[in-house]
Amino acid sequence: MIATPEQEIVDAAITSRRSIRAFLPDAVAREDIEAILRVAARAPSGTNTQPWKVYVLTGAAKQKLSAEILNAYLDPALSKQHVEEYHYYPREWVPPYIDRRRKVGWDLYSLLGLGRDNKAGMQAQHARNYVFFDAPVGLMFTIDRKMELGSWLDYGMFLQNIMIAARGRGLDTCPQAAFTQYHKIISDGLELPDGEKVVCGMSLGYADYGKIENTLETEREPVSGFATFLE
Repeated sequence: MIATPEQEIVDAAITSRRSIRAFLPDAVAREDIEAILRVAARAPSGTNTQPWKVYVLTGAAKQKLSAEILNAYLDPALSKQHVEEYHYYPREWVPPYIDRRRKVGWDLYSLLGLGRDNKAGMQAQHARNYVFFDAPVGLMFTIDRKMELGSWLDYGMFLQNIMIAARGRGLDTCPQAAFTQYHKIISDGLELPDGEKVVCGMSLGYADYGKIENTLETEREPVSGFATFLE
């Protein structure tokens, strides 16, 4: 079946999405950010609950939050005081998930010339999460604590919509669970109501394709590896 031009546009926006880890300093217009969020809000949600809340950080606000998180991350004593509020990853890693996790990690470090014993280099690379990989826009996502698992599934569709809408505008993103460890700092810095829980962060901007880390392309299982057709 030959794809129509419309299908090709949608497919290209989806398949060109990658987690970008180095951004150009070029500003993103507020109207573009608002348009992306407006489009993303068409994501489905159970009984139209729309459980998402978004905090858009730029300029001094983004720099201040980054500095506070970095201060905690780089101080071992402080870092130990911060733990995730929810388990994003499994508590017990098993194949094939652990294998995929290890591969993407070592593929990235290999591109950056970081050997297995270069703990300082790995820490420095991980720290780049907290400056949003130099992206001009940082997004923080929260959810009402009363919402249950179904709303988190809805939230994932909303996040995906943001990333695809960004690609349609020539922008790139990196969704980041790394922020969840520092939810207390984020809650204080953004003055979140007690009823809101941090879901994740996201970098948004124009990719710096001159940086080697942005050449990383992760593998995907073929359809035959995860789909079962019953007739």
